[in-house]
Amino acid sequence: MEAYSDQRERALETTPAAGPHHADHQHQFDSAAQQYDASTLGMWVFLVTEIMFFGGVFTMYVAYRAAYPGAFGHASNHLNLTLGAINTAVLIASSLTMALAVHSSQMGKRSALVTYLLLTMLLGSVFLGIKGVEYAHKFEEGLVPGPGFTYSGPDANQAQLFFSLYFAMTGLHALHMVIGLVLMAVLVLQARKGRYTKLYHTPIEISGLYWHFVDIVWIFLFPLLYLIARHE
Repeated sequence: MEAYSDQRERALETTPAAGPHHADHQHQFDSAAQQYDASTLGMWVFLVTEIMFFGGVFTMYVAYRAAYPGAFGHASNHLNLTLGAINTAVLIASSLTMALAVHSSQMGKRSALVTYLLLTMLLGSVFLGIKGVEYAHKFEEGLVPGPGFTYSGPDANQAQLFFSLYFAMTGLHALHMVIGLVLMAVLVLQARKGRYTKLYHTPIEISGLYWHFVDIVWIFLFPLLYLIARHE
């Protein structure tokens, strides 16, 4: 909130109240402050719709888990807890580098901004790589829902439901990660061209909000899928 106020105050100080298009805002806005308010509000509205979307998916998972606690607990044991924990640490680190990227943009440090954005992309790619390894293990073990699904534990049908939700939830999250990486790549290209300054770095901030949201989704996915009611 403090960072928001600081940038808005800088925008108000540097943007004329009237007159021709100013360099720090697009032509459809009257001022940089108005553009910042609109962009931030737009991102928050988008994130609210994403919360509603993931909220529905989480609710469905919790409902089925409550209906079949034993089957879901045994199926959860087939997930690789170590890889899941490593991915959690990787995403937490990526949130740190993204926050540092936002701070660097606010300070007008172009080199540091590019560096932290690239580190965020690297960590995001590591996450997706580890998730790909997990998926490959599930294919090898025959735990991918469908005609080839093989499960030696009890309640195979309910276990297949668990893995259906596992692939759906983690797959949706991975898709959001890919979108985030594309955003980061665009930001890096723009930052290298000197597009962002102390007075204008709104795209960095709103992309940071998106990235933190995706990280938070995983913070909920990890315990739900890997930890809660896990049975040996």
